Parts: sequence; structure tokens; C-alpha cells
Amino acid sequence: MRSRSREEVEATLQIAKLKPAELLPPVHCLSFSPRASAGECCLLQLEPGLCAELEAGHSLVIRGDKDEQAVLCSKDKTYDMKIADTSNMLLFIPGCKTPEQLLIDQASCNIIHTQIAGFSNNYWELRKCRPKLKKLKKLLMENPYEGPDSEREKALTDSKYTMDDLLDRIQASEEEILHQLQVINACKIEGYWRVLEFDYEMKLLNHVTQLIDSESWSFTKVPLSICLQELGSLEPKEMIQHILLSYGMKYTDEDEVYFEMNADKICTATAQMLLQNAVKFNLSEFQEVWQQSVPEGLTTRLDQLKGLALLDRNSRPETIFLLKVEDLPEDNQERFNRLFTVREKWTEADITPYIQDLCAEKQTVGALLTKYARSSMQNGVKVYNSRRPIS
Repeated sequence: MRSRSREEVEATLQIAKLKPAELLPPVHCLSFSPRASAGECCLLQLEPGLCAELEAGHSLVIRGDKDEQAVLCSKDKTYDMKIADTSNMLLFIPGCKTPEQLLIDQASCNIIHTQIAGFSNNYWELRKCRPKLKKLKKLLMENPYEGPDSEREKALTDSKYTMDDLLDRIQASEEEILHQLQVINACKIEGYWRVLEFDYEMKLLNHVTQLIDSESWSFTKVPLSICLQELGSLEPKEMIQHILLSYGMKYTDEDEVYFEMNADKICTATAQMLLQNAVKFNLSEFQEVWQQSVPEGLTTRLDQLKGLALLDRNSRPETIFLLKVEDLPEDNQERFNRLFTVREKWTEADITPYIQDLCAEKQTVGALLTKYARSSMQNGVKVYNSRRPIS
């Protein structure tokens, strides 16, 4: 590479009709390195918060199987990664100084000969997205925990996942995965994250509610120590404590640990137990059986079934059937397609529990419906149907 003199630079500026007085004195003379090529380096556009995480020594991780679109995860957030093309070629110049740095460093006020290490016509753009957590429950349901007796009969090769395994497989940040494990009532058994098989979960819950009834305790003050003492001979103490944590809130009073049981959660679980073996249930009969099935002192309400079951008010007699939001697709369009297959027209009140989790930051259910559904009036009530034909 031939060095350029200050006179040559000023002559070039004159030809370009640029006034040197309007420019900073330093001049970069660029040339391509023999090893410079496109594709060897990738550019990633980061928001200030992510930059700060890297500067603080934290890691950003790209996650996704071969058949999945890659996402980038920080400690607590997930971002979609998309390639953004640019009409301007982007050059990689090691040690390149910004105009602000050149103003501070007056010693650099000369001709700077710089080699371009690489170049690109695109960069990766990040957009904050919902964590892709549907796969988490699916993986854990490959081998649900059915109790210590059943566990002894199982082969050691059955699917079990540590947190490191889940971080490798799930497209979400560690904090988002931990939160979802809590939502689905997962627990750690011998170092592996497991979900309880539903019948076993109900068996544990039944032990606790029967003890509450026999001891005439308030559902707001269930003592941990006596529960472990009385039920420890029936099931592992860790499982008794886990079911209390899943269906109650832990607190301490006078150095004793108690649980305030969540009545709505208990009623909802009982409803799922009743509905899971029936295609459809006569609504009035279901409500009667449901109230009889919950522990004495608890009251069942239909609003406890949001996101779990769907009512058909148009059938005669009225019916109810199981439709769990957790079983629906994660993709927005696929979710709406499935819902409009189940029912052609929905009221906003009925569909909201099944699409609420799709709302992005600051997005409303109304905005989602505007994008994916068409509204009309039916008997004076606004209803929503699909914007596209459903096969």
C-alpha cells in the first residue's frame, strides 16, 4: 500500500470541492487487508441495556435447535434475531477512533493509514419477544413423576432434565425458565426438574385437604410441621411440602411455618380432574358435582375455569368441556387458527383467556383481535371470527 501525503489528501479534497476547515484535521486512508472478506464476522445491534450487561461481564447466549429460528437470551430476556440488510457497506476497522476520540487525542491529527479487516452488507437486529416456553412442559411430560413406588420400576434411561439441559433445549432466558417451572408446579428431584403426573398430584392434594378437614384447620393457616408429621408415612415429605407450595402461600407466625391455601387453585384442579375424562359435560350437572367434590368450606365459581374449560351457552342443555390454554400453539396465527376451529365465532370475554398470553409488551387483547380476527354483531353482541378460511 502506497502512503499518501498531506498534499495529496488536500488535492483530493479540492477536487471533491470540500473545505478542509470544515473537517477534522485527521485523515483515515483506508485499504483492504489481503485477508479481508465478507461473512467471517457478524454484526449484532444491541440496545443500551444489553451493552451494559456485556460490559458488566455477563453473557448473551444464542439458543435454538436446527429446526428453530435462533433467539438471543440475556439473564432475564429473550430476543428474536433477524438479518437486516443495509445499502451501505459496513467496514470492520480495528482500533478505529470516533471523531470525539480524535478531538481529545490531538496527537492523532495527521494521516492515519488503516487496513480494513472485513466488511458486511447486513447485521443481526434484535427484537424483544415472548420466551418460547411451550417446549418446557412437553419435555418434562415425557417422564412425569408418579411417586416413589413407580419411580423404582422405571428404567434409569427415561428422559430427565437438569437446568443445564433445559437451558440447552429451551429458547428462553434462565429467569424466564425458572419462572415457568414455578407456573407449571415443577420440582427438583435428585437434581432433575420434574412435573408431577396429574393423578399423583391430586392424590397428594387430597391427603392435605383431608388432613385440614379432620383437624378442623382454617385453609388460611395450615401448619407445615404437623402436615409432614401426619402425612410423612404416606408420601415423601418433600412431595408434601411441594404440594403445599404449589397450592398455597408460605408464611411464618411465631417461628412456626404455615401455608395459606389458595381456594381458587384447589377448585380449578378439581374441575380439571372431573373434566379430563369427559368429552362434554352437562353444565348444570357439572356445577353440582364440582361443588360436591371440593373440600367443605370452598366455593366453586365459573370464573375459576378461565383458560381451562369452555362453556357452550348455545347448546341445549348448556355444556362445558376441557380446553386448556397450555395445550394451544405458541405461534399467534396458529393459535387463532386452532381457536377458530374449535368455535367459529367468539365473544371477547370468551377468547381473552386463550390469547392473553400472546400479548407483547404494551399490547392489548383488542390489538391482537384487530390483527387476527374480523368483528361483527350477532344478536346485539360483538363477536370475532377468522380473517382467513379455516380448513
